[in-house]
Amino acid sequence: MPTVLPAFKGWRVVIYPNDHRPPHVHVIGAGEHARFELLCDMGRVRLLSNIGFGLRQLKQIGIYLLSHLAHLCNEWERFHGHH
Repeated sequence: MPTVLPAFKGWRVVIYPNDHRPPHVHVIGAGEHARFELLCDMGRVRLLSNIGFGLRQLKQIGIYLLSHLAHLCNEWERFHGHH
């Protein structure tokens, strides 16, 4: 499970090579796990699921992911190809 960004507040951002669409990342902490969809064409991310993260943490993660969206979209494409 490749980590695709530097750790952020102890959380790992991961793209699984054998994962399914839509393009998304997993954010993994200590007993926490969230999935964010990469809306590359729209310049946004969207929360798909969450276990354990608080609202404030989710907002921070969303901002962090958004600031690296182009890189994350490139990494997804590298692993999974384009549509």
